[in-house]
Amino acid sequence: MKRSGSSQRWLARQASDPYVRRAKAEGYRSRAAYKLLELQEKDRLLRPGLCVVDLGAAPGGWTQVAAQAVGRHGRVLALDLLPMAPVPGADILTGDFNDQALLEAALAWLGDAPADLVLSDMAPNVSGMKAVDQPRSMLLVEVAIDFARRVLKPGGSVVVKAFQGAGFDEALRDLRGSFDKVVCRKPEASRSQSRESYFVAKGLRVG
Repeated sequence: MKRSGSSQRWLARQASDPYVRRAKAEGYRSRAAYKLLELQEKDRLLRPGLCVVDLGAAPGGWTQVAAQAVGRHGRVLALDLLPMAPVPGADILTGDFNDQALLEAALAWLGDAPADLVLSDMAPNVSGMKAVDQPRSMLLVEVAIDFARRVLKPGGSVVVKAFQGAGFDEALRDLRGSFDKVVCRKPEASRSQSRESYFVAKGLRVG
């Protein structure tokens, strides 16, 4: 079967991408692992013993980084709509994050121990129409922030992927209303043509 032009371009880009090659060599499931590793280097989000929830986790690159960093005394929960192969040191829940049953399962996993860090690399399936895709992406940002406020301990942190466009500045202001320090980062591993950035918010204020 002949590949489309867009498929051929994607394959060529993957083959020439240094982060794709590096991920294969170093055992990470996706090049996205290096985005979190860079955020970790700059913001010191992960350390041994932490409890971490990873939203939009498949195929598991961020989950791998988190599980390695928190070690055997930490806890990591990965959630995604897509099935995901097991990651040593992490538990996995599969389903739609907007489904109440999945939310309740995540809350049950946490029990009485709130999370230290919520990670969200969630992104919608894109249609190619910005007027459709941007609201969908910002809805996921809102969902992740609301979840983080619900499950984080005082002083906890959240990392959320967001795309530049309508709603971006409003989400940034929303985070600054609840966290002591909020920055916006674009890791080097994020492709230059992508509009994605990451909100890094530390020090949840409660009450």
